[in-house]
Parts: sequence; C-alpha cells; structure tokens
Amino acid sequence: MNLAPAESFPTQVALSPRLLSELGDPHSTLRATTQRSGTVVIVRAGGEVDASNEHIWQRLVGEAAAVASEPGPFVVDVNGLGFMGCCAFAVLATESERCRRRGVDLRLVSCDPSVARVVEACNLRDVLSLHPTTDAALTTAPAGR
Repeated sequence: MNLAPAESFPTQVALSPRLLSELGDPHSTLRATTQRSGTVVIVRAGGEVDASNEHIWQRLVGEAAAVASEPGPFVVDVNGLGFMGCCAFAVLATESERCRRRGVDLRLVSCDPSVARVVEACNLRDVLSLHPTTDAALTTAPAGR
C-alpha cells in the first residue's frame, strides 16, 4: 500500500475544547498536532508523557483514533517526546486493540532505541507496529491483509 507522503496532510483533526485547553495550558509538558487525510490520521507528540498527564495523553490518543477509519492507518509519531512513561505505552496498546476491532492499524513511529526496547521487553510488538518515520508507517502494508 502506498499512501501519500506525510507532508500532504493539511487538515487538522478537530479535538474537543477540553483537550485543546489542556494541551494549550502553558504548564503542560505534552504538545501535539493532529492531521487527517481521508481515513488516515497522524498524531505528532512532543514534550513528555508521564503519570501527571496520562489522562491528557489518553484523551488525545482516543479522540484522534476515533477519527481514523478503515483501512486507516492511525499513526502516532512520538519522535518529539523526550520521555515516554510506561503509562503512555499502555494507552497505545489499549487503543491499538480498539482500532484493530474497527479495521484500523495503529502504527507507532519512533527512531528512539529505548522505545523499541520497551515495546520488545513488554511483549507489545504484536500490538504496536514500530516504524522509524511517519512516511515509513504510511507506506507499510496493512497488518494481516
């Protein structure tokens, strides 16, 4: 499957006012942009995700994933995160299962070796497909198809 390169995603995903307020809080350590093109949704996260903002991360991933539709994919690019606590991986694994039931692949983007180590150590490789770039995630064939 060959989807358009990530640079051609001009439409932002409409997030809830509450989430936008939380992400826009000057004290927030989590930043994110969301983009959509057809059935494909991309989240690019920056800052950090830990127990203090897990609820915001969960809302962000959930709201953005809800916009993705079959065949997707739903791409979460965490290359901009300086820290990603275990709670962030748990949210992604849970959302990946939800997406899969709707026929959408959640694809995690990171070139950080520590992210790959956590995915491997937590036995999440069957739940979270890992890609080095957003473009690589977009050009990968859908899982199991």
